[in-house]
Amino acid sequence: MARIDEILTAKPDIVDSPQAAQLANAEVRGDLEFRHLNFAYNGTLVLHDINLCVPAGTSLAIVGPTGSGKTTLVNLIPRIYDAPGGSVLLDGRQLDDYPLDTLRRNIGFVPQETFLFSDTVRENIAFGVEDATDAQVSAAAEGASIAKDIESFPERYQTMVGERGITLSGGQKQRSAIARALIRNPKILVLDDALSSVDTYTEERILNHLREVMKGRTTIFISHRVSTVRAADQIAVLHDGRIVEIGTHDDLLEKDGYYADLYNKQLLEEELETV
Repeated sequence: MARIDEILTAKPDIVDSPQAAQLANAEVRGDLEFRHLNFAYNGTLVLHDINLCVPAGTSLAIVGPTGSGKTTLVNLIPRIYDAPGGSVLLDGRQLDDYPLDTLRRNIGFVPQETFLFSDTVRENIAFGVEDATDAQVSAAAEGASIAKDIESFPERYQTMVGERGITLSGGQKQRSAIARALIRNPKILVLDDALSSVDTYTEERILNHLREVMKGRTTIFISHRVSTVRAADQIAVLHDGRIVEIGTHDDLLEKDGYYADLYNKQLLEEELETV
């Protein structure tokens, strides 16, 4: 009881600002801007002078080595961490101008570590949308390319997934988490390496579905695969917390820098796999 009470009485670090109530019913377009963003963990600077504009309805892909700050950057959007004032803007306003509920209601977020509950597939997909209909759940599953898998289960959407989704494969868990994000019909969709557990063929199928879903939404996705990011409106290469390259797939290949090197290495890997 003491441990439970400690959790119940804990004060959150991230709270609404005094003026946030004024934007409780704000219409969010999804125009994101990172303006001279510097961010530190426990006094250690992990993001250095990040400048990015992601117009509403466009897509940004972020690539870079492990530990370069990619996940930290996207975690600032739903205020999992608080960025310094004025460094992250949504529709021209600081993030803390919006109530947390309004901000997060407009964001569909798929983290690296997918968490599913010991409940049915349907309830896991509909989590956070209490009045979700069966049609909405099916449409979200279709958009995430998990519908066929679910239809093949003996109890279909009423199948119990077990604690942390133990009865599903890694790829099925990730696709279920994508469906959970899509059912919210968010203005901003954030995918943090959300296709890492699926093979290249399945990834291409999911991306074809997602391209339809992404229309009209601001989409930010992190990936280690060039095949995932090449169609993005802009690609940012992050290295040691700094943006070292930015542009379209073709632009970055012409620069013959980090991105081009990554692309050539992955081409070689794919050729070796087919031998």
